[in-house]
Amino acid sequence: MGFSFLTQELAIDLGTANTVIFQNDRIVLDEPSIVALDNNTGKLIALGQQAKLIQDRENPGIKTVRPLRDGVIADFNAAEMMIRGFIKQVNSKRRSIFTPNLKIVVGIPSGSTDVEIRAVRDSAEHAGGRDIYLIFEPMAAALGIGLDVEAPKGSMVVDIGGGTTEIAVISLGGIVQQNSIRVAGDVFTSDIQYYLKQQHNIKVGEPTAEKIKIAIGAVIPNLDEEPEPFVVKGPNLMTAHPVFATVTYQEIAHCLDKSIAKIESAILHVLEQTPPELYSDIVESGIFLSGGGSLLRGLDKRLGEKVNIPFHVAEDPLKAVARGTCIALKHTDRYSFLMR
Repeated sequence: MGFSFLTQELAIDLGTANTVIFQNDRIVLDEPSIVALDNNTGKLIALGQQAKLIQDRENPGIKTVRPLRDGVIADFNAAEMMIRGFIKQVNSKRRSIFTPNLKIVVGIPSGSTDVEIRAVRDSAEHAGGRDIYLIFEPMAAALGIGLDVEAPKGSMVVDIGGGTTEIAVISLGGIVQQNSIRVAGDVFTSDIQYYLKQQHNIKVGEPTAEKIKIAIGAVIPNLDEEPEPFVVKGPNLMTAHPVFATVTYQEIAHCLDKSIAKIESAILHVLEQTPPELYSDIVESGIFLSGGGSLLRGLDKRLGEKVNIPFHVAEDPLKAVARGTCIALKHTDRYSFLMR
């Protein structure tokens, strides 16, 4: 490879909520997966953080689009603009007369259909990618957590992202059993919005519900370290007068209960189908949690009690998939589980 300086390698975690790009082991971009477009011309106005600010404050001439829904590309055109825009942002930092050859590894949900997989590959190609590899997200999460995915033993990963919760049992460099359900961060956020509407008669937007989730999100009603209650202000649904409501973490645990129960049964379902040898490996080493959802207070405890297997939250769980994608990028020749 004589012209290695002309090959630029990027690892992309294309998430429903955030897109993270690694280059040379460093995060070079971490932005919300959202674009703002001109309503009339469809031209790109802003992307990432800037577009998110526009999303919070609506404007009739501009529409904000989240190109990924439930972990997969829902708006092909917007996704391509976003990927291209993000790659451009990464590249504007380097001064080079040559357009580098892009080698890209992209993480995708394990339940992706062929059509969805092609959409990601096409978007990466149109954004200038030459060598494109795809990796299933739970596999990337396992690599990012530091598990030896090629070992002849079973490991289990539960990655709770923005759009999907990915559950996978991994052994010998392959996914042996997997399930991908569309109950994850976005659903938790809308659970909170619905609850505030029903119980407190307050209407809150997605950004506010998201803040509440981060501040006091919990899944058990008795935590050792209790977060302070959150004061929400918004319009009363009946009168439109401004009202304040104080929300406790117990209330959030209550309103997320049904969604967490769905994740529990999906985990149990995957365990039921796991070959006994691998199952005993998992009981021994525990189940690993990654993704933003694993930051919900008390989740490891609740799942552990439900499943009777210890759960471990990965360190820096938000970046596990991106880190794993980055590791895969270094070993594209070695890992047989990467898809071209």
